[in-house]
Amino acid sequence: MFMLGYFLQALAGVLHVVLMAAMLVVIARAVLSWVSPDPYNPIVRIIIQLSEPMLYPVRRRLPFLGGLDLSPMLVILAAIFLDNFLVPSLQRIALHLL
Repeated sequence: MFMLGYFLQALAGVLHVVLMAAMLVVIARAVLSWVSPDPYNPIVRIIIQLSEPMLYPVRRRLPFLGGLDLSPMLVILAAIFLDNFLVPSLQRIALHLL
C-alpha cells in the first residue's frame, strides 16, 4: 500500500508543476496579446501553440463581450483552484496510505 502512497505523492508534485507551467504560458499569452509581437517569432509561436488548446474551449463557450477576452482569467482561476484543491487532496490521501 505504501507504493500507492508514494505514487500519489509524486503525482501531486507533477500535477503542481504542470498547473504552474500552464498558468505561466497563459499569462505569457495574455501579455503577448497586449504588445502585438512578430507572429513568426519561434517563441511566440510556441506560446500560442501551448496556450490555444487551453483557451479555445473556454473562449468558445463565453459570450461575446465587446472585444474583451476573459478566457485567460478563467483558465488561470481554474488552474489555481485545481492547484489548491486537487494537489493537497492527493497529498493527504498519499500520507494516509504511507
